[in-house]
Amino acid sequence: MPVLYTYFRSSCSWRVRIALAFKGIAYDQVPVNLIQGGGQQHADSFKALNPMKQVPALSIDGITISQSLAIIQYLDETRPGPRLLPEDSKKRAQVRMISDHITSGIQPLQNLHVLQKLGDEKLQWAQYFIISGFQALESLLQQTAGQYCVGDEVTMADLCLVPQVYNAVSRFKVDLAPFPTIEKINNNLLELKAFKISHPSCQPDTPDP
Repeated sequence: MPVLYTYFRSSCSWRVRIALAFKGIAYDQVPVNLIQGGGQQHADSFKALNPMKQVPALSIDGITISQSLAIIQYLDETRPGPRLLPEDSKKRAQVRMISDHITSGIQPLQNLHVLQKLGDEKLQWAQYFIISGFQALESLLQQTAGQYCVGDEVTMADLCLVPQVYNAVSRFKVDLAPFPTIEKINNNLLELKAFKISHPSCQPDTPDP
């Protein structure tokens, strides 16, 4: 049974939870609380799994993989079920482009480790980089989108989009009105079972309301 080291609100962990659900892969969860006691990711036991002290990490097939896109691509290469990277090379490049735009160009600038260094300016900082990133992403998606980020099939790009939109709206109060394509795709994806059951509100470590 694969073991996912995760945190309910981590967007990187959510990407992997969606992939596992989408492909119907059963797994165990080990919650790693990123805040409690200064952050359980700093414990030596977890550092041995991921020296970067970040979630997610997935123990599977006798190895432990960190970095969400590496995990998703490994699952796509080794597990049957719906593909998350298209067969067509041009579409596959578009999926990777959008995924990298979110995971390299937006998310790292507003993750917990960065925001903890910013003090009172963290909200304005996060909003600035999310809105700037969304302006570019909206333009990209207007060229690639169908029902989802790239055409009408769910791909790795969609797994990156939904957690980022959740962070933008729920945590940083970003208005989606200027980004109708992003909002449409996000709403379409949230209707799918894999995205619902992997949602931060449905995890074993989700705090009680």
